[in-house]
Amino acid sequence: MKAPRRPLLGALIAAAFALAGCLPKNQYVDQKVPAEFQFTKLGDTVTIRRDKLGIPLIEAKNNDDLHFALGYVAAADRLSQMVGTKLVAQGRLAEWMGEAVLGIDRYMRAMNLRQAAENYWNAATPEQQRLLQRYADGVNAYLTSGAMPDAFRLTDYHPEFWKPADSLAIVALNQLMLSTNLQEEIGILKLAQAVGAEKAAWLAPVYPDQPLPADEMRKLALVNLNGIDESIDRILLVQERHDIYGLSGVAASNNWAVHKSRTKDGASIVANDPHLPLGLPSIWHFVHAKTPETDWAGVSIAGLPGPLMGYNGHIAWGATMVMGDNQDIFLEKLAKFHGKLHYLYKGKWLPCEERQEVFRVKDGSAEVQTYYATRHGTLLNTLLKTPTRAISFPTHIKTSYGLAFQSAVGDPASSPLAFTDMVRAKTIDEAQAVLKNTRGVPLNVVFGDRDNIAWQVTGTYPIRKKGSGLVPSPGWDGEYDWDGYLSPELHPSSRNPAQGFVGTANQRIVPQDFPHTLSSSWFYPERSERINQLLSQSERHSAEDSMQMQLDRHSPLVGKLQDWLDKNRPALEEALHALPRPRQARAREALTGLLQLDGNLAPESREAAIHGAFLHTFTRRTFLDELGPASGENWKAFVRLSNMSYSAPMDHLLGADASPFWDDIKTPKKETKADIIAAALADAIDYLEKNLEKDRKGWSWGKLHTYHWKTEAAKMAPMLSLKQRLGIDSMDKVLNRGPFAAGGDHTTLNVSAYNLGHDFDTWLVPTMRLIVDFSREEPMLAMNSSGQSAHPSSRHYDDGIKMYLDGRYHTLPFRQENIDQAYGPALTLQPLK
Repeated sequence: MKAPRRPLLGALIAAAFALAGCLPKNQYVDQKVPAEFQFTKLGDTVTIRRDKLGIPLIEAKNNDDLHFALGYVAAADRLSQMVGTKLVAQGRLAEWMGEAVLGIDRYMRAMNLRQAAENYWNAATPEQQRLLQRYADGVNAYLTSGAMPDAFRLTDYHPEFWKPADSLAIVALNQLMLSTNLQEEIGILKLAQAVGAEKAAWLAPVYPDQPLPADEMRKLALVNLNGIDESIDRILLVQERHDIYGLSGVAASNNWAVHKSRTKDGASIVANDPHLPLGLPSIWHFVHAKTPETDWAGVSIAGLPGPLMGYNGHIAWGATMVMGDNQDIFLEKLAKFHGKLHYLYKGKWLPCEERQEVFRVKDGSAEVQTYYATRHGTLLNTLLKTPTRAISFPTHIKTSYGLAFQSAVGDPASSPLAFTDMVRAKTIDEAQAVLKNTRGVPLNVVFGDRDNIAWQVTGTYPIRKKGSGLVPSPGWDGEYDWDGYLSPELHPSSRNPAQGFVGTANQRIVPQDFPHTLSSSWFYPERSERINQLLSQSERHSAEDSMQMQLDRHSPLVGKLQDWLDKNRPALEEALHALPRPRQARAREALTGLLQLDGNLAPESREAAIHGAFLHTFTRRTFLDELGPASGENWKAFVRLSNMSYSAPMDHLLGADASPFWDDIKTPKKETKADIIAAALADAIDYLEKNLEKDRKGWSWGKLHTYHWKTEAAKMAPMLSLKQRLGIDSMDKVLNRGPFAAGGDHTTLNVSAYNLGHDFDTWLVPTMRLIVDFSREEPMLAMNSSGQSAHPSSRHYDDGIKMYLDGRYHTLPFRQENIDQAYGPALTLQPLK
């Protein structure tokens, strides 16, 4: 029986608070006087003090008690966020949010991250297991303290006690986030269905100096793409919903380290700013922790103990995505024999593995879903297509291709738990040893001490018998199977390079002829080029220089586009002259604006607005005729693919002269590249007049391109019912912040990426910034993209936003005299007397 319905207003408010992660005012974030609590599972006294931004300093006498306190603090600040993330990872979000999110749960159960968490627990050392348990004890201590969040009270949800496996499920979820290839393979498959495999090769995310992936696309040319049914659209829809939670793979981050020989004060500098979806609260939770053996500060994700990036008094480290490809989709030939689903492998029909998953929904109902797997992994399309109730298969009826998902996530060999040992490293050698032992997470880690800098690639990279894994592979003959993983000894690295610095920005980090596949889909090269440019031109780099780099909104793409326009001016002039007179004037106006832009995509810049509008109209002019309409699934797949790595729009803008996409198939004329660009220039002025105003003086990039800090509630609203949307909209001023004018784009160090070809709403930003200058009395400088707290009633819910917009940094002190000045009164956690 379903639970009785609440009054409409109460239900709407409950939904808004639940989805937003709203909590009551924290019992000590905003405290004025010291407080004390006692716990049975605490060995010795722990103190917690907060600075003016609510960042905690935890001081414990041993590592076990420290991890207890880490769990307690994370729950106090971000309990609903960590519970929500755990439920997403385990495919159980409907238990809290209801039937609307059941599709996400079904998809996540296919990822089987609960099994991955169990594998990582079994592979963990006794010490790692003990500390994970102590963290869980701290979370549970908060759960039993009586401070039940409104997000749970208003929805009658009672979170279960935290378990170590919950943290490990979040570990596995973040591994899944750090690879983009699943989404790319599904996207390419969808586009190949639309235009054919040969033409779709021009849409694949290969670097400008690499040839089209003819061999990879030939795999699809040999497959009947019509035999892959509409379930691809369902997968794409679920992935779109995953974007709300930041769960789909995204290109993320800049980092660099400058050797002491090139710094102003003769000591190394390490900088990092990870790029993730803009949201409220930020994914990052700052913590400073001290024991007699360790003293570190950095950022973690609520639910995970220890910092992912930070500084420990000896070593500073930061990470970016490698864009590692440790995922593959295998096309499987399926048939049903005597009620059982089989797949073809090397000439034999083998039975699919079956497992049943029980889904419990908030209204009290439950359903059972059967999952099928081949040797390559779970069949994604089968689980989305079959009814949710049990079905009886007829005998020996052929089905369409299956889409089996293989991933390194969950392989015990890919456990990333060794990364937590970075807090103990005191030398560059110790740090590199930790990183070489870190598997699973494909990262570019730059790190350094006062005198040295280094770069090390971590992760697990499959060795494929054939192919690069860029597009789905036939699974029935075994030709494209995995054959183990690349040895960590072959992972790229460097130490104290002759140029005096290292830096990464998700670009291709290996030569084109590198014999092993780390990835086939790197991000745009412009951010990396800008890092190299700025670090090369300075012989005496300072922390202030690193700040300016992190805030830099200069796009190298602008100069590249201007060079192309200059070199191809005769062809462009001919195309402009062929336009009707009114459109020719508009196109020349846009061309003048593009050529006058100095490369700085400032919020107040009129020319930057023209540049952004042109990229939008160029993308649509070039590809929408083949892949439209704009509301259709083909275009959505193209937009997602174009914003995950180096993309077809940028590749075509600067090259791809032989592409078949230059011809507009809706006109009798066969267009050239110059024709398309001329038309897009005129379209850009039309777009600005329609979406801003006719008066050119009112045009600016920041009016077109904005930041908007939104909770998950606001992001999910378009997918919910009208009543739910009205309830969430009514909470807008309480829960959300913005919009604010934004500068930059996907090619600037200060990233403010939007969905090219769709709209200009910022979705990807530097979600925190960190700089460690070993020459400073207090080396660590940082900022978060929102506040420390998930509680809208706390002053620390959004106090980081203004600092972020103003580009101001915050010092995290390590010297005792500075600590005493920076941190307020202590909350004391005592063993039960």
